[in-house]
Amino acid sequence: MMLLFKPYTAHAKRSKPRPYQSFSESLLIDSIEATETFTKKWISTDLSSCASCSLSSIFSTDNRVEGRKFVDVINSLQYAIQGVMLVNPESHKLTRAHNLLSTAMKHLEKEFYRVLKSNRRNLDPETVSIRSIPSFNPRKKVSIYNVTKSEEADVMTDLQMIADCMISSGYENECVKIYKKIRRAIIVDSLSKLGFENLSFGKIQKLDWDSMEKNIQKWLEATKIVINNLFDGERILCDHVFSTSPSVAESCFSDITLDSALTLFIFPVSVARCRKTAEKIFLTLDVYQTISTLLPRIEEIFSYESTSAVRLQAADSLRSLGESVNSMVAEFEASVTKESSKSAIPGGGVHPLTRYVMNFVVFLADYDEPLAGILTESNLPLPEDYFKNSEGDDKKDVKTRLAWLILVLLCKIDTKSRMYENVALTYLFLANNLDYVISKVRGSNLRVVLGEEWVRNHEGKVSQYLEKYEKMAWGEVVTSLSDGEAVMLEDDVAKERLRRFNGKFEEAFQKQSGWVVPDSKMREGLKDSVAKKLTDVATSFYEKYHVESWGDIVRYVPEDLGNYLSELYLGTGKTCIIAPSLKLTESGRSQFSDSGH
Repeated sequence: MMLLFKPYTAHAKRSKPRPYQSFSESLLIDSIEATETFTKKWISTDLSSCASCSLSSIFSTDNRVEGRKFVDVINSLQYAIQGVMLVNPESHKLTRAHNLLSTAMKHLEKEFYRVLKSNRRNLDPETVSIRSIPSFNPRKKVSIYNVTKSEEADVMTDLQMIADCMISSGYENECVKIYKKIRRAIIVDSLSKLGFENLSFGKIQKLDWDSMEKNIQKWLEATKIVINNLFDGERILCDHVFSTSPSVAESCFSDITLDSALTLFIFPVSVARCRKTAEKIFLTLDVYQTISTLLPRIEEIFSYESTSAVRLQAADSLRSLGESVNSMVAEFEASVTKESSKSAIPGGGVHPLTRYVMNFVVFLADYDEPLAGILTESNLPLPEDYFKNSEGDDKKDVKTRLAWLILVLLCKIDTKSRMYENVALTYLFLANNLDYVISKVRGSNLRVVLGEEWVRNHEGKVSQYLEKYEKMAWGEVVTSLSDGEAVMLEDDVAKERLRRFNGKFEEAFQKQSGWVVPDSKMREGLKDSVAKKLTDVATSFYEKYHVESWGDIVRYVPEDLGNYLSELYLGTGKTCIIAPSLKLTESGRSQFSDSGH
């Protein structure tokens, strides 16, 4: 530390020579004179008689050099006092020096207050945090001159110099009291401006869902700022201002932030203890994910032993939230299992339960990262080969749990399919619902979580359902024209076969006119498949028996069967309209004199 003091200069006129002085006493006299010179220069009136007076902006931008010299002079005086105390503790000069030091300290104390108070913008924790943290080591002590030459840096250096001077001169309590009072008020005010409201568990329990959601959203928005900027900036400022006194830095940071930090992390525990419903799980996961992501920063910022309660509270919040999420997932599963609606979905469409469950599971899959640390129950009764090559998968529990929820849904849908009396409609219902499930998996993070093999396996099951549907819905229509014999049938028998085909086709069409296939791709694929089967068997029959001359018996032309099917699977309930006049060309293609389609 550079010691500045005014050198001793003898008066031109001295009636008596100055008595002998030791080097220490001479140094003390010079320091006293230098301190008195600065005091007279910067104090506008006799402060011993005016308790409200203070130094005149000695640390302002224009006078900063003078302010730092003043601190150096006080340090020199304090050093000189210590020197004399060692060699001549009875020296009468010590009384004068102590009185002067006390006066200077009172003004330095007020200047410390003024610098803290008037530079709130420059010392805003968010600004300090953003400006001062080296990305490679957030907790490394910051040399402010290496970071920036801004006004903020100068203010932080001024505070550091004043604090060092006051603490070394025995004015630690006064310095710390001022610092804590001002900085704690800033933290409280900043939290208030962020809109975070400290609610008791009882009040949270009484909130309706909309109010609860708003409070959680405020907490989510506030917490990221509070941890990354507010508390971290405060830690940086404390560490810098009291860099020579780590114990003081810890005491200040702890007293300034502890209550606010504990309040911040007690709120999530209240959220976790609220009545558990499926609709609350996603905001609960948001809270969990926020704390989980910030936990390394929390442990770093609140690394002091005196702030360990904050680390413990954050960890306890995570545990409580994790238990709550597990409970809500279990509750959701139970609600799916207990769902007891008895009405069949018209036309075999997608059941509302399927939509509800899949929307829930899709949103849940977006939280696969936090869920990996929450869902630990892997003892679900899935088939052993349900997932292959999943060893070492750090998200195996998430995959298993979500696959299980979907399986519970599909089992429930299988039960509901038995409400249909028509077996063909049962299979169409199963195909529609499973296809919807697969489409939700394909278009979301579920595809990543469950894997391509899961998708392929269930796509195969949809194909099986559709094959069974076609066999049950159109099998009799197809076989009505198939004689299964190489020999020609007699005309009467052949004509009867064609009449039976017409009747079976119209009956099947009428029965299925109200059935639906919501997915356009599956709908068109199903139409093409049915049309091909009907067209192939009809073409073969028509060519074999040359039906051109059979008159009104010929009601459908093979090439036009697909056109009739175009109205199916839309749930329109339309009947199969037959053209009133139909003739066959030589190629067998129909021509309509009056289009009734």
